[in-house]
Amino acid sequence: MELNAAPPYGHVIASEKWRNSALIQSLKGAAVRVLFEDRLGVADFHLPNNSCVLYVSESDVIAGTGYKRKLVRYRKSGSRLQELVLVENTRLSEQYFAAVQKFVVLDLGLTLLPVAGPTEASQLIAQIVHGEGRENPFRRRTSSRLPEPPALALVRRVPGVGGVKAAALLERFSSVRLLCNAGPAELEPVVGPAAARQIHDFFHKPAAAGT
Repeated sequence: MELNAAPPYGHVIASEKWRNSALIQSLKGAAVRVLFEDRLGVADFHLPNNSCVLYVSESDVIAGTGYKRKLVRYRKSGSRLQELVLVENTRLSEQYFAAVQKFVVLDLGLTLLPVAGPTEASQLIAQIVHGEGRENPFRRRTSSRLPEPPALALVRRVPGVGGVKAAALLERFSSVRLLCNAGPAELEPVVGPAAARQIHDFFHKPAAAGT
């Protein structure tokens, strides 16, 4: 059984397996109230902005393709919540990150947010939990013309892309998947030639050998 009801702001529902983790301790330190549940299905966290999170750790990435099966189940879970994937991108896992990014974003069409580890992940989650009334890149916007906040947060992480260019790109391409598949010639009218090449290279960086 999976939960589709989002918790109230100030709270996060976490899978029972995370109870004694450093990430949970960081969340509590950020004044987030954590509720534990053993029926979250594949998801690791349910957040107040009607989204859920699957966490891919450094060890998951390095271990091989096992995380892919979990991601496929996550994509097929049929959750009514918006599905986010947090992936640890560290010195050890960096060589595999391009392959993970391609699988998550291009193959599955999910939103990927790279994090340095549990501390940064807890900061992102806390932003959502306390999102009302403060600057929050994940917060729902009232205008239907603006891009979905998680997608905006992902595009803002591309080198050479700030908030204005990220919003313009998602206005033009409407989804991260379409943006990933765009060629430099399609990107150039929106952001210019230099940024177009950076964006294209970011999403099409060759995976490391053996990954």
